[in-house]
Amino acid sequence: MQPRNKLLKYLLDIESIITELEKIIALHNSDYTSFESSFISIRAVERDLMIIGEAIGKILKINNEITVTSAKHIIGLRNLIVHSYDSIEPAALWRILIIDLPILKNEIQALKNL
Repeated sequence: MQPRNKLLKYLLDIESIITELEKIIALHNSDYTSFESSFISIRAVERDLMIIGEAIGKILKINNEITVTSAKHIIGLRNLIVHSYDSIEPAALWRILIIDLPILKNEIQALKNL
């Protein structure tokens, strides 16, 4: 697969994961207390954030000149979830969903249109 096609694949993967995460936010009516009490949603968010971290890492390997805000933090979170899953706080996940996800969504859209 050509680098541009691989890059597009990872961008589309991230885009679809963002859609899933937005559905989780909507499922809980943007309410942290509801989210915090849902083990299934917490695990789904962890899994989705792992996928995003992996995809960002692969994107940067294809083209290290691509800029994604907090790329190192996104990849670091993926590693933290994989290796220290028991230390992830639901409040940290929720903050990522509410604050960081919209930024990433805009950046992914922009990268798709290059």
